[in-house]
This record gives sequence, C-alpha cells and structure tokens, in this order.
Amino acid sequence: MKKYVKSTFFIVSLLTLLAGCEKGPDSAPVAEANKPINKSPENELFIYTVWPSFYAKEENFDKQIGQFLKKKFPDMTIKHVHWDNPGRQYQDLIAAGTIPDIILDNTRMNAHRYIIDNDLQYDISDLIKKYNFDTNQLNPAHMAQMRNMTPDGKIYGLPFNNNDFVLFYNKDIFDKFGVDYPKDGMTYDEAYELAKRLTRVEGEITYKGFSQNPGHYMNYNQLSVSPLSQTEDKASLNTPEWKKIVDNLRRFYDIPANQFDTVETFATKGNIAMAVATVDHIVSFHEQNKNLNFDVVSVPSFSDVPDTRYQPNLYAMYITKQSTKKDQAFQVMAAILSEEHQVDLAKEGVIVPLESKAVQEAFGQNLTQMRGKNTKAIFHGKTAMPPAARAAGLAWYDVPMQNVFGPLIFKESKDSVTALRMIEEQSTKGIETKKAEQAALDKAVKK
Repeated sequence: MKKYVKSTFFIVSLLTLLAGCEKGPDSAPVAEANKPINKSPENELFIYTVWPSFYAKEENFDKQIGQFLKKKFPDMTIKHVHWDNPGRQYQDLIAAGTIPDIILDNTRMNAHRYIIDNDLQYDISDLIKKYNFDTNQLNPAHMAQMRNMTPDGKIYGLPFNNNDFVLFYNKDIFDKFGVDYPKDGMTYDEAYELAKRLTRVEGEITYKGFSQNPGHYMNYNQLSVSPLSQTEDKASLNTPEWKKIVDNLRRFYDIPANQFDTVETFATKGNIAMAVATVDHIVSFHEQNKNLNFDVVSVPSFSDVPDTRYQPNLYAMYITKQSTKKDQAFQVMAAILSEEHQVDLAKEGVIVPLESKAVQEAFGQNLTQMRGKNTKAIFHGKTAMPPAARAAGLAWYDVPMQNVFGPLIFKESKDSVTALRMIEEQSTKGIETKKAEQAALDKAVKK
C-alpha cells in the first residue's frame, strides 16, 4: 500500500495555485475536502474500506456487512468502495470530491496519516450521547485507542475488528519429542523453556522452537510502551522498558539453530514448533497445509503483566467531517456493533469489540477450518492498553520498529541498546524532516 500523506495534497494545491487554474473536481486538494463537491442521493450511504483487505472482494463485504445493512435499513442504499487499485485511494476520492460517509481503516497505521492528516476526522461524542450508545459494552482497550488519538479526548471512530494474535503450535513436533503441549496463560519464560527443548537438528531437518514477527511484537507490545515521546517531537526508545521488550524476544533467536524465519513457514515447511501469528492464520495455515496437525493457545505474556494479550491491532469505523449524513452513518455503526450482528460476525471468525458470552461461544462456527480448535484462547486474559494520548501539536510518525531486529540485530549483530538507539536517532531525524517539509509547504501555500 503506497503512503500518501497530507503533503501530497498541499503539493497539488500549490501547483494549482501557481498555475492560476480554477480548482475543478479532478484536482480538488485537501483544503477543498471540507466542501462536498459531488452530492450523493439522500438515501445513499458511502462506505469506504481500506482494512480489512478481505473486503477487496465485494462478496465478502456483502456477506459480512452489506446484507445485514440492507435488512436493517431497507430504505437506504449502501455504496461500497474498497482501496484496491489506482483511482480508488484516498487522494483519488478527495480529488474527485467523493468523500465517504464512513471509513473502515487500520487505526495504528492509517488514522493519523490518512484520516487526520487529510482533515477527514469528526468527533462523534455528541452522536454517542444523542443515540445513547453504550461504549462500556466494548473492549476497554479498543475504546481507549479510539480516545487516545488526541489529547482532548475526542472520539473519531468506533472499533470494528481486532486482528489479534494467538500462539500456534505443531502437535506432531511436540509429540515427536515427547513434550507437553503449551497451555493458555503461559509466560514468555515458560515458552522460552519449551523453545529450547524443541529446537533441534536431525539430519537435514532443523526444528525451530519458536518464531514471531518482531515488528508486530513491538508495535503491539504488552507493556503498553510507545516508540514516540509523549511530550516532545521525537522517538523514545532508550528506556529500560524497550530494552526489556527487545531482550525478551532476542533470547529466543539466540537459541542455537533457532534463527529467525517468517511465521508464514509454520504451515509451508512444517518445522516450527510454535509461532505467534494473527488469528486469521487459523484458516490460512489450514488451507496451505491440510495435513498440518496444529492448535492454538493464548499468546505468552510477561510475568509482571500476566494473561495479557497484545495492544489492539484494530480496524475501526470513522465518520468523516464532510459527510452530510452523520446521523445515518452513526446509526449504521451502532447497528454493526449490536450483539445481534456482533454474533454473526464472530461466527465468520471476526474478532469483534463486543466480548459477550454469546460472541465468544459463536466464534468461528461458520468456518470449518476452525472446528476443533481452541478458539477460547482468543479471549483469554485482557487486551493490553494502548499508550496514553500524546501532547497536542506533536507530529505522528510511524517508527519502523521491525528494523530493530532486521537488519540491526539479525544481520549486523547489534546489541539491544545500540539497535534501539539507532532506530530512535533515525526516527527523530525523520520527524524533523517531516516537520520541516510541512512548514515549507504551509509557507508556500500562504504566499
């Protein structure tokens, strides 16, 4: 997915002004996004999905959302567009003046750089009160992430789907070496001991005890630590907490013969005993290797924060500032979050923000690939809280946490402190460059 940020639209605006051209629908910059250009019919609601990528196929969107909304709101027409090719991305919709009423997108990755940076955000707090919507029924960490997007407590969206993680394990490898299967609620220390026992070289086969994506592990870390300073425009990785996080994972890869391998090979190679991956891999691993004898348990956690899942890997629903149908849009979002529909989504393997008993019991019922799996592991413990909101006016920056391990630790053998310091310095420079470029563009536009 290409990265288009606010500066892209300022460049479009600047070039248009310098050329002395009249702004038409095909060249509308972000400044014009506040004024809807192409009005849709009153009974039409425009839903734009970026994540989940699953909705690139219209039949998937229709099955999980479209059909329900047609029954719930028979007088409303739902228009759905998914980001999947040129002409259907944020900058294209804004330029054409076709601003969605509702956007579904990845909160951590895209809420700031696409929704807020393009001035599409809208505080739905008054709508929550108007329709007496009880946010307390939703996962507290999910709602905290919605509230922590800004320091003033504005709520720009509601959670839709948490692409959470579980620990996969290959039963045949455990059986081969006579090791007891992992259990829900394990600590990383317990998982490490298992990994040491299961990492072996037999003939041409190297059995790896444990694998995990380092970027996911750190971005959604269970200690709720942010890679950005809460009070200054800089990265903040030179801390005891970050060193603890890095040291905890690197010890697994220091086990002889347990060098890093992508978790995707859990199914294709079949030589990894344990791997942390998102829940949707229950389906994909089965499809890749129908003979794979595996199950899942909850992710390991630190001993000082036991039974703690990762921070939300959240896809959320946002109403745009430019929508002229905010009430209808909110009622649609509220309907999607009703227990009736949350149960239906759970049956399709969607990890929803409502964690009622009915939702948990329904999870994965419609998916043959999940039958017989320990799906209760998905709901074990509590979700780690996201970091608190940063101070007002600070620039958002996507710190490349995956680079701490690859290449700095895996390829260059840097110690943990050095690897963290290097990424901190690179990211702080990146923030400074981003701010300087934005200031120059703002200055040019004012002339």
